[in-house]
Amino acid sequence: MITSNPLIGTGLHAIGGISASSCYLPYQKTSKWSWNSFWLIQSFFAWILIPAIIGYITVPQFFTILLNAPSGVFWGAFLLGAAYGFGGMSFGYAIGNIGYSLTYTIAIGISAVLGTVFPLIYKSQLIEHFSKPGGSIVLVGMIISMVGVGLCGWAGFKKEKDIANLGMGNTSFHMTKGLFLAIFAGILSAVFNISLEVGQPIADMAAQSGAGSFQGNAKLIVSTAGCYAVNFVWFVIASIKQGTLKDFSNSSESSVPIRLKNIIWSAFAGSLWCFQFFFYGLGHVKMGNFQFASWVLHMSMLIFFSYVVGVVMKEWKNVKRNTYTTLIVALLVLVLSFVITTYGSVKGEERIQAASNR
Repeated sequence: MITSNPLIGTGLHAIGGISASSCYLPYQKTSKWSWNSFWLIQSFFAWILIPAIIGYITVPQFFTILLNAPSGVFWGAFLLGAAYGFGGMSFGYAIGNIGYSLTYTIAIGISAVLGTVFPLIYKSQLIEHFSKPGGSIVLVGMIISMVGVGLCGWAGFKKEKDIANLGMGNTSFHMTKGLFLAIFAGILSAVFNISLEVGQPIADMAAQSGAGSFQGNAKLIVSTAGCYAVNFVWFVIASIKQGTLKDFSNSSESSVPIRLKNIIWSAFAGSLWCFQFFFYGLGHVKMGNFQFASWVLHMSMLIFFSYVVGVVMKEWKNVKRNTYTTLIVALLVLVLSFVITTYGSVKGEERIQAASNR
């Protein structure tokens, strides 16, 4: 039997957030490669190879469970994952138009709200979850997290303005196009959580086979496979049209060592993306009766650490003091939201367990 512990669950979500917030950084280490080539490699590792390896290692009878999964559940999760595939592409393109900070804030902020609310509405449990012991405290924490996300977005806008005024702005910065792509990515990112919820019966089968806390690894591959199918078709066609498939051939301008280095960095990026949901699955199980708060916790952690990474990478060194202060306040508000959400989850879980033991 799995023992719930929201405090440990929050910590695991934090590890997942760190992994997710840094998963696109390896692209900066590639050279003489197109975004198409990077995406083809990283998506294969993120959505097929690593989920399959993790599932095989952690879930007893992994492939048997997938073969025996209810067809409606399997294809429902797969198709919703495919819908998220367009969101993943939009996210990557948004980064190219408005940068890391704004893309993460806008897309992940939208996903945090919709990805939490949509599954509860889908299961008609919206009022029920927030009415349980500790639920109102968790709701306050979630609202504060959205305030923190908004402040992060404001800091991001101020940062871009400061850099532009210094003549250091990105010449490929396109706010209107990037904003549309980020919003679209955020909406479809929320759909990915719905995909995971639809695939829950597969995780339940894994739990019955003895997967324990790793049960979520059984359903993950179904959702990510749908995502990969869309991305593979899209980027192969894009690579053919743009002539970037030569990045993988001997006729490429890059030498074999450079090409190998690019593949390794791209694979590392994909692995980081996958491990965010490895830890998400572990944290989700540990949240007990407050699993519904997992998505907003995970997404808020992702935004928090993406900005921390930005500070460490000195992306904020040329901004005005007022802008930097706004960022610090935003990060502190997010930390406060984590504390409140975790406190509500822990206290609520204690009261629910105490009531069940009477």
